[in-house]
Amino acid sequence: MENYISTYTNRKINPVQPVAEDIIIEDIAHSLSLMTRANGHLSHFYSVAQHTINCYNEAKARGYSKRVQLGCILHDASESYISDITRPVKRQLVEYYAIEERLQKMIYEKFGLIDITEEEQQLIKTVDDALLYYEFIELMGISPSEEEAPEMKMEHDFSLRDFNEVEYEFLYIFNQLTNEKRRKDG
Repeated sequence: MENYISTYTNRKINPVQPVAEDIIIEDIAHSLSLMTRANGHLSHFYSVAQHTINCYNEAKARGYSKRVQLGCILHDASESYISDITRPVKRQLVEYYAIEERLQKMIYEKFGLIDITEEEQQLIKTVDDALLYYEFIELMGISPSEEEAPEMKMEHDFSLRDFNEVEYEFLYIFNQLTNEKRRKDG
């Protein structure tokens, strides 16, 4: 058996030993737009890409930097190459965390977040956790925890959306953020 996966753009990538040149934003957007949150245990299909778009929108509404906004749109990008595992199981898989961390770091570096700080990562995690809380309420009808509901700066779209539309929006947001960054760097 080969040690690679084939991607949407017909690349071969070894997710355990990735090479930055093989990581393509179109592969990430396409894969995440077809990948469901919560292992599919929701009232309807809701993709990881739609989740990251909501995270981006929340970060923007909170006035977070463009870097944090980019981190929000990319924070689950490693899942496009290694899939996701539910949090209770993932906690038991130490090697999965190492693979995910290495791949996610490479993705951040490839797309301009080589020097992402702990503070920026914490802001991204806070937004991610807040969206998770409201996804459970909106899409499962349950509260994920006994904790107080996190503050949200805007209402989010948890509706059933066409994956092509979500993929396009993901790429549009990514291009807006990275083109602006390239203009500032250039």
